[in-house]
Amino acid sequence: MSRDATRPPHVIDPAGGCPHALNARLRAAGAVADVLLPGRVPGAVVLGHEALKQFLAHPDVAKDPRHCPALHDGSIPRDWPLRVFADAQGMHTADAADHRRLRALVGQAFTARQVERLRPRVEELTRALLDDLGRAAAAAPDGIADLRTHFALPLPMSVICELLGVDPEHRVRLHHLSNTVIVATDTTPAEAMAAVRELVALMGTIAAARRRDPGEDLTSALIAAREDDGDRLSEAELIGTMRLMLIAGHETTLNLISNAVRALCTHRDQLALVLESKATWSDVVDETLRWDGPVSWFPFRYPTRDLAVGGTVIPRGTPVLAGYTAAGRDEAFHGPDADRFDVTRPTAARHLAFGHGAHYCLGAPLARLEATIALERLFTRYPDLDLALPGAGLPHQRSFIGNSVEALPVRLVRE
Repeated sequence: MSRDATRPPHVIDPAGGCPHALNARLRAAGAVADVLLPGRVPGAVVLGHEALKQFLAHPDVAKDPRHCPALHDGSIPRDWPLRVFADAQGMHTADAADHRRLRALVGQAFTARQVERLRPRVEELTRALLDDLGRAAAAAPDGIADLRTHFALPLPMSVICELLGVDPEHRVRLHHLSNTVIVATDTTPAEAMAAVRELVALMGTIAAARRRDPGEDLTSALIAAREDDGDRLSEAELIGTMRLMLIAGHETTLNLISNAVRALCTHRDQLALVLESKATWSDVVDETLRWDGPVSWFPFRYPTRDLAVGGTVIPRGTPVLAGYTAAGRDEAFHGPDADRFDVTRPTAARHLAFGHGAHYCLGAPLARLEATIALERLFTRYPDLDLALPGAGLPHQRSFIGNSVEALPVRLVRE
């Protein structure tokens, strides 16, 4: 494996938890660590900022699972829950020309200009959801409302579903399934496979509805591209692309908004800087992405040859995790105070939370737009908003992939 054989690999806890102490311990031993994935599958994680940046853009690192022999030779069982990250067909598991072809079909919907056209709709949804949040808090005897349920989730979920042409009645179930498939890494193989099957079937139902009644949405455009030229997009690629857009389009932004609110509520001095116009809401978003990013360790990339990364050789075909939260607090890059939340930090905007290289997140402009509008309007309307529980007392997501809390109870007026 990648490291000294005398150093045992880290055994990943499927239930995850707050990653930062673990990241610091592993990163102190090197920029790359051996791990045992759930199911005792050998892998590696890249933890250092510069090492991760190099790895993400390296020409000898692939996303296509055919480059991982263990997925095909019987070493990894067919019901391994993390196969969902390898087996789906779409741009996130494609390389070179296939990746460029699939990315081009979706990319036009996520240019800075196209995303800016969504601003009025995002602002409208934000106003309505802040009203809902206020009503929920007012109706509760203790004045507490869950900000994730009433605000941080429905905003990005509504936006991405409108972009994809998903009818409202599917949205609650889609979030549950995507959370089970992608975020909750402590599910059993049977639970994971059942959720994958249901999610794929529901994506097929949505695609069929758009075939019958096409509209000005991304799913209709993808279907038209496939039917105009059958070689451009297979049915599996269509479903895989829809699934990627749906999950990436709301789960990560949900966590980003939640983590930013937690950070500002527990660092009132940093919130004051923004409210006094000494820093911007974009600064808050970048520092949150660096300091407590929405994705912790993300699967998978595979070296196509034995590859030296950060002074360590990762063997060919190893399933490798991108350690985004670890790189975000790398003292070698962000300085000795990298574990401090600081919205004026000069290196914050150079984080890797959206990736790097050919697979840089297509939805980054949309996530930024949603998060900056959400945070500005939230704290403008409720400047005294505060956590109803101490930050350390909030239950963390049961995941080593997603990084946030399961719920975010808040009071709109500080006690």
